Amino acid sequence: MRCHIVPPHMLERIAHDADDPALRDRARRTLALSSLQATERRTTAAAAPSPTEDFVPNRTIKDAENREELPGRTVRAEGAPATGDKGADQAYDWLGATFDFFEAAYRRNSIDGAGLQMVSTVHYGDKYDNAFWNGEQMVYGDGDGVLFTAFTGPLDITGHELAHGVTQYTANLEYYGQSGALNESVSDVFGSLIKQWHLKQTADQADWLIGQGLLAEGVNGVALRSMKEPGTAYDDPQLGKDPQPGHMDHYVETYRDNGGVHINSGIPNRAFHLAATAIGGNAWEKAGRIWYDTLTGGTLATDVDFAGFAAATARSATRLYGAGAAETKAVNRAWTGVGVPMEANG
Repeated sequence: MRCHIVPPHMLERIAHDADDPALRDRARRTLALSSLQATERRTTAAAAPSPTEDFVPNRTIKDAENREELPGRTVRAEGAPATGDKGADQAYDWLGATFDFFEAAYRRNSIDGAGLQMVSTVHYGDKYDNAFWNGEQMVYGDGDGVLFTAFTGPLDITGHELAHGVTQYTANLEYYGQSGALNESVSDVFGSLIKQWHLKQTADQADWLIGQGLLAEGVNGVALRSMKEPGTAYDDPQLGKDPQPGHMDHYVETYRDNGGVHINSGIPNRAFHLAATAIGGNAWEKAGRIWYDTLTGGTLATDVDFAGFAAATARSATRLYGAGAAETKAVNRAWTGVGVPMEANG
């Protein structure tokens, strides 16, 4: 499964409307590479190894040296000193932060739960405007410097992409339609939680933005997505306007982007934000635990829709906190607040 952080609708807009012909050409190349990589995406379940409790990270950073070949040359291994290459050292640090988060919050040992080696390749392609998880490792472009900065910068980009790996090894949600939008949303949820945990922010203190700092100076926008207010992250002549809905009334029916996986993910994203802020405190402790248990519990169909996932989160909340608990009520209200119907018994 290959999942990219920058959605195709943004790249298509750049390819059509960017002022600079070089930016248009670069966007077309990024789209072509993404399309080529996507042909390998269709859901192949990763064999889930036996969980282990030996929590020792195993990180390797590789350098593609601006070529479109993976994995590249090893430039830093676990425990080695900093390289002096900002991108390589950021990638190393953010792998560590993600590993530490899943250990501390959920006693999960790396991406697969069994100490999987964490590999990242930096400097992929020529000013490549994306980052992705390819089913085995992280890959980062440097960005064009005009619309996007380096993709190693924001921690939540690394967290988002590695969370695709967690999904791959657990629920293995199909990357199409509503299950695909849930796949994207779960990655946004844990990308945001990793950032919040790293910054020691409560749900009320967090910005709930995905990719804050990625948009270059002069771009009219704050991030790729807003979990708090889907549809408000950017509105720029070259990038277009953020198309994410935050309610089922505005669900987008489309065949593009695997059925709108990067667009309609705004709906479950806002549901999580509503639940987390209603519960309060550190979002990874209760709301995050409910979502994590739902994802990893082994009960989700790979093609689950929003209503099925919502019901599963309500069952997780009930199991963890009780049917009448404030946490369970917050989860139910969050989903109804975005127009996803809940079963009568939650």
